[in-house]
Order: sequence, then C-alpha cells, then structure tokens
Amino acid sequence: MDDQLARVLDDLHREGRSHDGPLADRLRRLRNMTPDAARLIATLIRARRATSVLEIGTSNGYSAIWCADAVRDTGGRLTTVEIDGARVTAALANLERAGVREHVDVVHGDGAEVLAGTPDTSVDLVVLDAERPAYVDYWPQLRRILKPYGIVAVDNAVSHREQVAAFRELLTAEQEFAVDLHQIGDGVLTAIRLR
Repeated sequence: MDDQLARVLDDLHREGRSHDGPLADRLRRLRNMTPDAARLIATLIRARRATSVLEIGTSNGYSAIWCADAVRDTGGRLTTVEIDGARVTAALANLERAGVREHVDVVHGDGAEVLAGTPDTSVDLVVLDAERPAYVDYWPQLRRILKPYGIVAVDNAVSHREQVAAFRELLTAEQEFAVDLHQIGDGVLTAIRLR
C-alpha cells in the first residue's frame, strides 16, 4: 500500500466516523467497514490470488479502495455495486483520489440484479456489505457464481449478528463450504467453497 492510498483511507475512515456519529437514521450513514475488517478481506483477496472480486455495497468507496489495492496486486478487477447515485459519485471520486480507479468497475444498480447477471463460476471472492436481510435471497446466485475455492466475506457478522444469523445458518448447512466467524472489526463471516 503506497502512502497516497494510506492517506486517503485514513481520511475516509475519519470522515466516515465523524459523518455517521450523530446520525440516528442508519440509511443516511456511510456505514464503512472497520479498517481491520477491510484489511482481512484484502488479505483474503491476495491469498486467494483473486482476479475477479464482486462487492455488494460500495457506499463512498472505502472498502472498495482496500479491495482495489489487493486486485492491483493479483492482476485482477473489482466490480462494486451501489444503489445510491450520490454514493456512486463519491466512490468514483475517492477511488480516483486513492489512485486505484483503473482497477474497478463501479456499477450503479441493485445487488440482486447484478448477481443474477453474473456468469456461472466466474467470481473468486464476493464481499457483502449491504442490506443484511437480503443475503438469504442472494444465496442461490452467490452459490452459482462462485468458483471452486471461492470465498464469500460478510461484514458486520458480530455487530449485527441477529441480522446475519439466517444467512450464517444457510452457509453452515452447506456441506461444500467451510464457514468461519472472524472476531475482527465488526465481525467478518467467511465461507469458502471447497469443491
């Protein structure tokens, strides 16, 4: 990670905490990942040598910058999806500012629709950081698009345990996935496809 990218991430983390602190309405918050959670996911991308990464829930691009830096190292590409147009604009500017814009496709759209249009067994790693109750409905598409040894990484699996519980149960019931809960940041749930 170069100095420019590290500075942008520090600024965005600080701005995100300042922005979200006084807001009672969670939908108005940026709801960025913690640095530790984003760092874990970036490490998974590098360890998996992921070249195709899909993120559902871009917000202002904070976690996308971490992922883009990792796919830059693997020679890959990140596709990140955000439904809010103003956040798409902010993410594009922040990715540019961090110097990783060329490694990212930012899609203004609905995560479920993007998943439905993604080819079979084409994605190495999926990051879920969106509306948690939707994850159960995403599962058939997630399962379909993941490559062998592909990874699903879910943020907020401890901080919002009850909202992720049904999805975690679904993953755990799948015999072909190794599921683990990492007590990092707000909690990162991972599921690795074994075959």
